[in-house]
Amino acid sequence: FEYVYFARPDSIMDGVSVYESRLNMGQKLAEKIKRVHPDHDIDVVIPIPDTSRTSALQCAYGLGRPFREGFIKNRYIARTFIMPGQATRKKSVRLKLNTIKNEFEGRNVLLVDDSIVRGTTANEIVQMARDAGAAKVYFCSAAPPIRYPNIYGIDIPTRQELIAFERDEEEIAKKIGCEWVVYQDLNDLEDSVKSIASKDFPLETFDTSCFSGKYVTGQAMGDEYFTTLFALRNDGAKEKRMNGSAQSNAGCESAQNDTRSVSSKEGTCESISNL
Repeated sequence: FEYVYFARPDSIMDGVSVYESRLNMGQKLAEKIKRVHPDHDIDVVIPIPDTSRTSALQCAYGLGRPFREGFIKNRYIARTFIMPGQATRKKSVRLKLNTIKNEFEGRNVLLVDDSIVRGTTANEIVQMARDAGAAKVYFCSAAPPIRYPNIYGIDIPTRQELIAFERDEEEIAKKIGCEWVVYQDLNDLEDSVKSIASKDFPLETFDTSCFSGKYVTGQAMGDEYFTTLFALRNDGAKEKRMNGSAQSNAGCESAQNDTRSVSSKEGTCESISNL
């Protein structure tokens, strides 16, 4: 998941250029689209900023279609897939992205994203593309379907909250409101990285648990560990924790690790003397 999403494109990880690996992902996506939809009528390829840009660029090249920037990102909105509550996530997507209508109007657009987690972002983005005048909307993901929780530090939610849980690609496309959806194959994702690794330091295995359900530390779905994880990480539990947290500093945003005392003036926040 680091190569697909989290890492900066100029990063080098285990001797592999993240940028080059994402170019490979885009090429393999284009090849799969041509296999699965050989008679596609895509007019333009548009990335969902920012991470998917590199993959979308190469995907457009592989399909022989123009690459266009159709969404502009508000950089002051956090990652939506980890936000608690469906209503909060949906609202944040609309705040996070704005469309350039000229790139959508009357066109059949292929939207390329790095991954689809809950489907909230994808659903809102598809609707935004239609609102901007797109004739047809297709969607593809540089990552395979995410069907399992991550237990190694990424806040990927419980299985029941994942859009790919017990759904095939046709059902997912219907759920997010597009004509069809194409996911990267896991083997192609791994090959995108392996193929550019040094021969002196080859990469053989990856943590693909959120795609395959195979955990390198031996856990298996159904273990008590996952039952406990669900109780802690589902949307209801997160919202309960947020609603139950007390504010400090006279109603100002809390800073749990800040041990400084509140300003002596009752009902006001600590002053900022350097302004």
